[in-house]
Amino acid sequence: MYTIKNTLSAALVLLAFLTFSCKNLAEININPNGVDPATTSPNFLMPTVITATGGAIIGLGYGDLAGVMQHTQKDGWSGGHNHYDWSDQSWAGYYGTLRNTEDMLQKSKAAKLDFQTGVAMIFKAYNFGMIADLWGDAPFSQALKGEKGSTYFQPAFDSQKDIYMGVIAMLDSANMLLSKNLTDYKEINSDQDVLYAGDVTKWRKLSNSLALRYLLRISSKEPAAAKAGIEKITSQPNTYPLILDASDDASYSYIGLSSGDSWPTATQFSSDLSNFTRVKMCATLLKKLENLSDPRIDVWAAKVKIPLVIDPGAADDYDQTIDGKRHISQKIADDYVAKFGLPLDLDQQYVGYPPAWSTFEFLYNLNPSLAQGSANPHASQLNDMYTNASGPLLKVRLVSAAEVNFSLAEIALKTWNAGATAESYYNNGIKASLTTWGVRGSYDNYITTDGVAFNGSLAQVMEQKWIASWTAAQEAWLDYNRTGLPTLISGPATKRPVIPIRFTYGNNEVLYNPNNSNIAISKLGATPYSTDGQNSNWSKNWLQQGTNKPW
Repeated sequence: MYTIKNTLSAALVLLAFLTFSCKNLAEININPNGVDPATTSPNFLMPTVITATGGAIIGLGYGDLAGVMQHTQKDGWSGGHNHYDWSDQSWAGYYGTLRNTEDMLQKSKAAKLDFQTGVAMIFKAYNFGMIADLWGDAPFSQALKGEKGSTYFQPAFDSQKDIYMGVIAMLDSANMLLSKNLTDYKEINSDQDVLYAGDVTKWRKLSNSLALRYLLRISSKEPAAAKAGIEKITSQPNTYPLILDASDDASYSYIGLSSGDSWPTATQFSSDLSNFTRVKMCATLLKKLENLSDPRIDVWAAKVKIPLVIDPGAADDYDQTIDGKRHISQKIADDYVAKFGLPLDLDQQYVGYPPAWSTFEFLYNLNPSLAQGSANPHASQLNDMYTNASGPLLKVRLVSAAEVNFSLAEIALKTWNAGATAESYYNNGIKASLTTWGVRGSYDNYITTDGVAFNGSLAQVMEQKWIASWTAAQEAWLDYNRTGLPTLISGPATKRPVIPIRFTYGNNEVLYNPNNSNIAISKLGATPYSTDGQNSNWSKNWLQQGTNKPW
């Protein structure tokens, strides 16, 4: 009886399976809890596009380019950060983001959603602009077309100049799309817009501020086009509004629920604290902040936990910690100089790491720990807030009011029509930065400080812009590449004696698109420092060629 029942059950199961298998598999194989890529709203792509772009930017500006621009230094695993010893520099992440952006763009156009189309165009321009900034010539007009067939598997490289011009044109179009009455837009989802919560006016300001960034970028090579484009923006503020107040900054906060959505050096999701402790303040920035009595110093930097004190009359082996300070003999201090070639830093409040001073960074200033990336009690860590997963100041900043104001100050110094004076924009740039970092109340005193009060020089404007680019050092680097300001001296342990000026084409480009990548490499300008080949971090692309900048 048991055998008969089981045989019957098996037959019924087989019949059910055969019936089920005859149905349309395309209809059956649908996840009821998922989203169909073919029909999904472009709103659902928006947070992916924004955060992927932001992740790349914070990876640059808080990562190795913060080392290049001497905002920070590392005392462990520091080759790329301090010494410019960079390996394969792939642009795959940027093009991955661009594929999602293009998908969002095409879906928005098909649905006639002007707001979403404008946002997608802004991020398409942003990512292509960064690719041109970092590498130079790159696939642009033939990029993102692989689904059309093998013709586009090895896309041609557009010139850096043409990419910049294309980016500027895209941003102009985005501004027009975002210039309608609010009632003209459909299906705006403020929850999916993690940058501006559906505020069309702020998106429009971002579009024009990015256009201003790139017009200024090309101003030395294409001055006539740059001047015309800039003055079109500055002479029509109602048509081309800009990010001029910190409340309009293109920035977003971290959620802080996991390591993937938290500040990069958050410590609560890992037992290894070295991701935070190995990042130290660089002496170049820290001394500048101290000399200017800059109120942002306490926001960004931690004070030394145990200052050093030399007791001249002490015995040679004297080394004691008394009342929270480490007292040492002159002999110990002299031995340190003899070994490392630089004196101890006896500042009782802030001690920054000199840029690339040695390959033994973890031994700086008599650090008692011999472990890489340890918490050096005789040097300044970053402020403890950078151990947090999230917080009111822990933001990804894509474009800031400080940047825009300092850019306009530079434009005014060129005697182009900037809409106001260089001094007013310079002052507003400082005010915007202080506001962003929560120290707006210090503005009146700070702006009259020696070295801060406006003196009419480009060097001063670029110095304050460099300071304000904290956690967004990629913009300071790109400004440095075209102006040579601020003046920065590479440390003795760097791979080359000058700061690098571009990323190299990665292995995938050279291997799988050799003809086009070789054409792009052949157009690079070799320099005395590009001794590792023409595809070098020290070769000059179109933007630097013929300008004698930055070196």
